[in-house]
Amino acid sequence: MTVESENAAGRRIVLVTGASRGIGAETARLFGAGGDHVIVNYREKIKRAQAVADAILADGGSASVAGADIADPDSVRTLVAGIVERFGRLDVLVLNASGGLELGAAPGYAMALNRDAQVRLVRMFLPLMASGSRIVFVTSHQAHFHGRKPVPADYEPIAASKRAGENSLRAMIPELAELGVTLTVVSGDMIDGTIIVRLAERRDPDAVAARRDNGRLPTIAEFAAAVVGSTEGATESGHTIYVGGQDYLAEAGAV
Repeated sequence: MTVESENAAGRRIVLVTGASRGIGAETARLFGAGGDHVIVNYREKIKRAQAVADAILADGGSASVAGADIADPDSVRTLVAGIVERFGRLDVLVLNASGGLELGAAPGYAMALNRDAQVRLVRMFLPLMASGSRIVFVTSHQAHFHGRKPVPADYEPIAASKRAGENSLRAMIPELAELGVTLTVVSGDMIDGTIIVRLAERRDPDAVAARRDNGRLPTIAEFAAAVVGSTEGATESGHTIYVGGQDYLAEAGAV
């Protein structure tokens, strides 16, 4: 047994994708504070990811880093193999990483990342997930209610692709149920301080202002707490937890 696996003994093994900054980093920190071993996934920013893991360790928690581009099947296979070797299991998979607004992104990238990559991650990690394991899909109200509410033009590819990803994961619920694995969706209003909101404020400031006019936007800490909380206690697979945007939810018929 490695030192790392010894430190993780008796803890849930939690993988948070896209955890080197923002919501992912705060989610990882909260899992670590709760006593889980957190695998901080990153695509390129190893120093940021290591800083997240080091902060968890400094607070008495247990954490490690694992680089992988989740849109690259070979990279994901390496990620899975590393977790098998180090821990032999995965108890919680948080599907946080997403994108589509990157400059120069190829056509179809949003769908490849927000739908195809999410499904591939679940399928590749399922053999490591015992009964009682949890999967969390992180999304936005604009994506969750895509087709029912207007979406800013720049955000349309992300909203459509993340809704497609959610649909594909929900279609797997019967298969997950046979294995005793639960899927939860956590959907939020625009989250103050995230890169998505900062990009939107530059590209479509009126859209962000309109959301602020409807009330205070949730913070990264509030949203991360909802993600972590969704993995605790019994819940029906497919349940959606909403964070913020009560006016949005009321108009969409969700409350």
